[in-house]
Amino acid sequence: MERTQNQIDKNLCIFEPITPQIEKMRVITVDNLIEEESHFSQVARNEADFNAERWLRYERKIASLAMANIESNIRNLVKLPVIRPVHLSELDSDLVADFDPDAIVLSGTLRDFDFYDERLIAGFDRFIKSNRTPVLAICGGHQLVGQSFGSVVVTLDYKLPSERRYDRPVEYQYKYVKITDSSDPIFAGIDEHLERRWQNYTKRKHLLRVWQNHGLQLDRLPDGFEQLARGYLSEIQMMVRRTSEQLIYGVQFHIEKSFQDWQHDRYWDHRDESRDGRLIFENFLIEALRFRGESEGVLAAAN
Repeated sequence: MERTQNQIDKNLCIFEPITPQIEKMRVITVDNLIEEESHFSQVARNEADFNAERWLRYERKIASLAMANIESNIRNLVKLPVIRPVHLSELDSDLVADFDPDAIVLSGTLRDFDFYDERLIAGFDRFIKSNRTPVLAICGGHQLVGQSFGSVVVTLDYKLPSERRYDRPVEYQYKYVKITDSSDPIFAGIDEHLERRWQNYTKRKHLLRVWQNHGLQLDRLPDGFEQLARGYLSEIQMMVRRTSEQLIYGVQFHIEKSFQDWQHDRYWDHRDESRDGRLIFENFLIEALRFRGESEGVLAAAN
């Protein structure tokens, strides 16, 4: 039996209805985790606990969760989405030209980047510097972008990954980060007197409560980027590169968890936790359409 929109809305969030504000959109989602044994570098193979089969099995498990969460956001925020999932090894200008997406969303990662075959990293560097499609880069994807534009990926205590593979300090669970530039469109509506859109702590103090799960960070703001939010352990929590030809957003935290299945996942005890992440994801999609000159696809002001 077909469910009504009202029933769907109630299932998404018990505190408020969430109705898609975007009519249609084409999105490429990129799986940045290692997919096959040939993607491991010699550095990875030299690790004492290297086991290709076991490592790949875990990479694919994490990738399936990450990609499902990203796709869930898109499907719940766009009425008629067309989504093409690809792996990092497939991402190039020809693929993008063929699909003609309105946006590209990069997943997080699991392994240190020196564990990746250098050809994967080099291929991404070439792509991201010439790409003209709006990009949202999440966690490890954020670090991958930053690295391509001149930053160094380090541990939270500013050591190179190779210097501290294990027992690293980590940023985990829901944490607050401070918005440093609320005028960016990614925070649309934050300073307006609208009910229910942003949480009160965000309106009053420009704070976001977001899910963190990482032990690496960027050592500095990449060349050509502006900082949008900062954190306690990780300074570069949000950033943007905005030129006439490029729009790239990076978020260190996991905004893709916004539509996790609260009804079945008993670990989560508050079903509105990731709301800030959902709003950021939604605002990115809207801004990507505007950047592409297709803002007529936005139906109305977002919830």
